[in-house]
This record gives sequence, C-alpha cells and structure tokens, in this order.
Amino acid sequence: MDVKIVDVAMIAGVSPATVSRVLNHTSKVSARTRDKVMRAIEELGYHPNAAAKNLRSQRTMTIGVIVPDINNSYFAEIIKGIENIAYAQHYKIIICDTQNQKEREAEYLNLLLDRTIDGAIILTPLVEDQELIELADKGYRLGVVGKYVKHDQVPCIYTDNVKFSQEVVQHLVDQGHRDIVFLSGYADAVDSYERLEGYLKALRSHHIPFRPELVENGNFNEQGGYEAMKRLFEKRLSFTAVYAANDEMALGVYQACAEYGMRIPDQLAVVGVDNNRISRYIQPTLSSVDQPKYTMGAILAEKLIDMMNHNEFAHQRVFRIDSTLLIRESSAYQRKS
Repeated sequence: MDVKIVDVAMIAGVSPATVSRVLNHTSKVSARTRDKVMRAIEELGYHPNAAAKNLRSQRTMTIGVIVPDINNSYFAEIIKGIENIAYAQHYKIIICDTQNQKEREAEYLNLLLDRTIDGAIILTPLVEDQELIELADKGYRLGVVGKYVKHDQVPCIYTDNVKFSQEVVQHLVDQGHRDIVFLSGYADAVDSYERLEGYLKALRSHHIPFRPELVENGNFNEQGGYEAMKRLFEKRLSFTAVYAANDEMALGVYQACAEYGMRIPDQLAVVGVDNNRISRYIQPTLSSVDQPKYTMGAILAEKLIDMMNHNEFAHQRVFRIDSTLLIRESSAYQRKS
C-alpha cells in the first residue's frame, strides 16, 4: 500500500502542511519538528510522488546513469553518447556503478525518489520490469538501454540479440564448425538469455544436437571468460569454436588458449560481441558483433530529455537497432572437411 503524506503527518504528530513544508523547504520549520517528520518518513519508507510535485521548480538538471559494471568497456561509448547529448542540453550526468548487484541498482534508483536527479538511464537493468513500471506510473523519469520495457512513458533502445546470435552461429557453421561453445553472462541479464536463445535456434535450424556441456557462464568479464574456458579444457570436451556473448569474455578465451597451447583460429575459432576497441588490435584480430553503442546512448538521452522538458516524446519511444557481424582473423579460418 502506498504511504501518503497524511500517514507521515499522523506518525509525526504534525499537520500534512508541515510535512509538505519540510519536504519542499518552503518555510522555516523548527529543528525538532523537522526531526520528527524525517523520522516518520524513514519509518514509513515514504517517497513523495513525483507526478504530484512541481517538477520544473524542483529540477536539478542532472541525469543518473546506472551501469552494471564500469570496468566493462562496452558501456564507455554508450555513456559518451549520453553525456554529449546531456551536455548540449545543459544537463550533467552522474555515473552509478552497481557492480552487477540488484540491491545497489535499487539504491541508485532512490536518487530519483529523493529528487537528487531528474531522471535515470539504466544500462541493461537487473531490477525487475515491474519495479521500473511502478516508478514510471508515479511520474519518475527513466529510460532503459538494452531491453524493452512495456510502459508508454519509458523510452528504451536495444539490439536484436536473438537475430545476431543466429548470424554468429551461421557464420561458424559456414566455416565448418558444429561443436560450438557458448559463453553466457550473468544469469539474470536479458542479454545472456536472448543470446543463448539465438544460439539454440541456430543449432536447431542446422540440425545440430544441443550439447549442454558446451554452455558455460563467464559473467560478462575477462576473468570469467578465462575461468570458463579452463573448465571446458579440463573436462577434455571436443569443440572447435567459441561464441562469447561479449568481447570481455573473448579476451579471457584468448588468455586460456595461450596457456593451453591452443592456436586461434587454426585450432579454435572465436567470436565475441560489442566490437570493443581492443578487438581490432589483439592478435589474431577478434571477430565481433558491432553494436552502435554511441548512437544508442545518444538517442536514449535525447528521448529522455524530451520527456523531462516537455512531458512528451518528440517522436517514437522504442528503438530496436541493428547490429553487424564483423569477420576478422579469429574466425576466418576455413576448416577442412
């Protein structure tokens, strides 16, 4: 049940008008009264409804960017796109690193509730869609990069993970591979299960039996990819190609292959996702799915700021962006039949 301002007033033993004055700093209130109100707010977990407040007069001209892992280079270009559009519109951004923890992401969303920020952009959220929908229903402004959210006030932009995963597997099959490893990210991420879905669909379309032992979790980071490959090598499984769900994990694959004396691409083909800068410079160069990261950040920031400034969208709300598979040395080797 939503806590209302009258509930706070009753617990604090003051009038609703006094609670409003404390929240909005509109007139002097004694320190003792303010303390009582703030204790009641904390006890009840009360958050003012943003839709009921004069948003324009309360603006901070700040947007929070909530990032799952700031160490992941994938997010750098998205943030650059967000920041450049925000700067042009006289907004500042603050970056909030959740370290892939739902609890931290929820804490950073509280910056919206206490009006520290005007809006939030969430990059591939772990928070459930329903919670985001409830925030939007109350008038809080947020946008999402990386998945689709069913709410007409939430701009979102994402790529077709299933489609490009099928293209990756198709490429590897065309090169003669049938025993293909899939390295997934953390289990709750939409990118993980959608890329896995594309992998499975592609196997079925080529009548290749699914081998569950060839699916490993690399947690979307280099160390995770390295450890996942070590587990696969130690099991002495037969495979000739690896599809890593991001370039960070693909770097871990390279490290493990160097330790185990596996030559890329002669003995093992490798494909990643994100087309991070390092993919063009490591040897052999890494085949990767190029996602227009800067564009994704810029479009999402523009749409969110439109909503915050005009309470409506200039054009469409949902954007699905195409990605491109870039074939480089790590998977270009044609296997002999």
